[in-house]
Amino acid sequence: MSKLSDFLKSERQYPILYGLAAGLYPVLFYFSNNYSLINSVSHFWYFLIVFLLIPMVGFYVANQVFKLPKLQKWKKYVLPFLGVFVFLFLLKMCLFGGLQKKIIVLIIVVSGLTSYFLNKHFKKLLVFQLLLAATGLYTASNTLISQMNFTDQWQHLDDGILEVDLKLTPNFYLIQPDGYVNFSELGRGYYQFPDSTMKNFLREKGFVNYPNFRSNYASTLSTNSSLFSMAHHYYNKGFSFSEALNARNVIMGNNNVLKILKRNGYTTHFISEHSYLMLNRPKIAYDDCNFSLKEIGYMSRGFGHLKNVMDSLVPQMQRMEDTPNFFFIEFFNPGHIEGRKENSEGAEQERALWLESLERGNVKLEELVTTIMEYDDDPMIVIMGDHGGFVGFNCTNEIYQKTQDRDLIYSIYSSQLSIKWPKGFIPKHQEAIKTPVNLFRILFSELSGEEKYLDTLQRNESYVIISQGAPKGVYQYIDEEGNVVFKKK
Repeated sequence: MSKLSDFLKSERQYPILYGLAAGLYPVLFYFSNNYSLINSVSHFWYFLIVFLLIPMVGFYVANQVFKLPKLQKWKKYVLPFLGVFVFLFLLKMCLFGGLQKKIIVLIIVVSGLTSYFLNKHFKKLLVFQLLLAATGLYTASNTLISQMNFTDQWQHLDDGILEVDLKLTPNFYLIQPDGYVNFSELGRGYYQFPDSTMKNFLREKGFVNYPNFRSNYASTLSTNSSLFSMAHHYYNKGFSFSEALNARNVIMGNNNVLKILKRNGYTTHFISEHSYLMLNRPKIAYDDCNFSLKEIGYMSRGFGHLKNVMDSLVPQMQRMEDTPNFFFIEFFNPGHIEGRKENSEGAEQERALWLESLERGNVKLEELVTTIMEYDDDPMIVIMGDHGGFVGFNCTNEIYQKTQDRDLIYSIYSSQLSIKWPKGFIPKHQEAIKTPVNLFRILFSELSGEEKYLDTLQRNESYVIISQGAPKGVYQYIDEEGNVVFKKK
């Protein structure tokens, strides 16, 4: 305590320490709450430089400049002003991103008032910032340790399917409209939208619609990481229902599905409206991608830069080579209802907004299918939603609370699946297609004629993370037969 007292009473300035304290808690806060978005080497250097090194150098230079005789009278205000301003500005960036002018003006005012009236006590604020950083370091350390304890062993497949030889290799289009609920669920439950327009359109185009198809998980990342691995991850023991551990690395990297496709001569393409699946700058295994890492901000949420998927798809189809091609096409309609309660307009209005987004999604889907069939005379097209629309809830975060309401649970997981098989091809085991985790395994079995790969199908179960109404953990919500259950994983 005596050293702390001596520090507070000392006249000595510590500009580098002030700069470190201003940026340390914000960077640790952001790391703890967004690990899966920033777990790359380039992110490490970005945050080290922007949040720590630049403030430390800036504070030191400012302190030296205000030692000049003409500026000496302002010197006592400089470090307090910068300490508060940089701390609050970086926290704003962590919470909101962008440049909200009104908030920035408020931060300037607060910083100015603090430096003017409380400059004599600024070392106490410095100590407070360092204490906050200590708590942030504890949380960040726990986050890092918990992530390091997980392995990618769950992705390992030991049945030989990675060596499968496909006898039929059509151009393969996987179209994923985010949050597209199955036709069998749209007319019931909390949706009450028995529109048959898109269903009939797909039938006329030669698609088979698969009623009662549902996702195994509750989000884009958790579903797709399981889809492309052909294995269950069970939310990595409860990390997050929306941010499955290393999901982007799995989806965009050399996953099991891409390994099989490339082994069978496929050229692979990724096309998306947004850069959401690339936020943590993963190593891209696709041969073509309509986003480059240069286009993605280090603190982006992935929805700032919108691209028209048609503008990317048509040129790639026009220059397709003789090799078979695989396209993963992602767009974000209808999506799901609002994520947070404070931003929700209530269950009824959220339903109305979701239905409006569904209409926009139908327009995009119809255009995609029509265009693909114009350019490709015999494509294999799979349309698969990644999860439901969460209609009936006030916000998506309500799924953390236990419910046994069948319609609410199916609102989370019900997903559309429609497949246009190659001309003349009659699938033998399409009745086995029930959830995404087994989709590619069954498709590869059909296209190879090897039924042995069906001997190791994963369980067609749907899982949720619960933190309210039951002991926190991962629970099975829907069993193999489609029944609502509640079993701890």
